[in-house]
Amino acid sequence: MYKGIVTMLLLVGLLPTVQAETAAEKGLAIITESDNRDKGWVDSSADLLMTLRNKKGGESIREMRIKSLEVEGDGDKSLTVFDQPRDVKGTAFLTYSHALDADEQWIFLPALKRVKRISSSNKSGPFMGSEFAYEDISSFEIEKYSYVYLSDEVIDGMDCFVVETKPLYKYSGYTKSILWIDKAEYQLRKVDYFDRKNSLLKTQQFSDYQKFLDQYWRPLTMTMENKQNGKSTELKFSNYKFRTGLTDKDFEKNDLKRQR
Repeated sequence: MYKGIVTMLLLVGLLPTVQAETAAEKGLAIITESDNRDKGWVDSSADLLMTLRNKKGGESIREMRIKSLEVEGDGDKSLTVFDQPRDVKGTAFLTYSHALDADEQWIFLPALKRVKRISSSNKSGPFMGSEFAYEDISSFEIEKYSYVYLSDEVIDGMDCFVVETKPLYKYSGYTKSILWIDKAEYQLRKVDYFDRKNSLLKTQQFSDYQKFLDQYWRPLTMTMENKQNGKSTELKFSNYKFRTGLTDKDFEKNDLKRQR
């Protein structure tokens, strides 16, 4: 009797149907929620301290400035300018991220006195001698990857979703990445990157999150540890500012030589 009533109610739409969510659908839903929570910041700027560490613990420190522009319907734009030490002072790196098309990147090297375009086939190369690749510097765009939810896991006392991503764009240095995203704020906490041989290459950690404009979370510390060569790079952000009035004109590749 009850079975017949339930069936009838389902047919007339009075009871909700339960559809099984696939691992791919759940993975995409998690990433989409994380992305949606970070929309509307418009533009930002920050100071940046980059520390390069070799296998023996030796350090090299670089001081930089970064500014970013949120682009409606496409990837973000970002400009990084090096201030210290003297041998890299004036180096400027510009990225136009795209959702579907290949990212565009240019770098001005004062020693060469010219702007060099980073080719798509070189996106896996190291950025200024760090453990970050050029493709790591681009903004994250949902359309660039496929997603699969793997499991739930607790790291550093935080309950996290674990999601596997695979790049859909050409010339990536990675076959896949494993992301840990906390369930409370949908913040990215950790990423494992796997090389073209499917071996663990690097691990990136995100910490010291701070909220800006009562909505937008930013990690003030990022570390990228190369599991194969023992080197690491730490990024520390400070003096974050948002909605400062930046426009497309502040991200012109023809102005890279004049960045000071």
